[in-house]
Amino acid sequence: QVQLVESGGGLVQAGGSLRLSCAASGRTFSDYVMAWFRQGPGKEREFVAAISRVGGMTRYVDSVKGRFTISRDNAKNTAYLQMDTLNPEDTAVYYCAADRGSFTTTRVTTEPDYWGQGTQVTVSL
Repeated sequence: QVQLVESGGGLVQAGGSLRLSCAASGRTFSDYVMAWFRQGPGKEREFVAAISRVGGMTRYVDSVKGRFTISRDNAKNTAYLQMDTLNPEDTAVYYCAADRGSFTTTRVTTEPDYWGQGTQVTVSL
């Protein structure tokens, strides 16, 4: 089992940037595909981005392509989500997730194995 703790959320003005971090513990970090999800007010949880075990492959939801960048540092057991050009529609609780399966599976974008507790991101006009 792996434990995930997100940090880096906060309040930012539209057009600004934030970087979220996800610290993992408990198992070998590089055994897991890492992903970020978010849930906005009154909305369902949605997949945001995923990264393969050694970071060579990434995938994003269309609404964040070109603005968000997912990365990982396996030596630090940490995944990141760099968010640029934020807009109010990005306001949500952001969750880090880890999955033992293949990077290309649907499960990575829907129901990964482990979840963090979430961090709030609020984008104001």
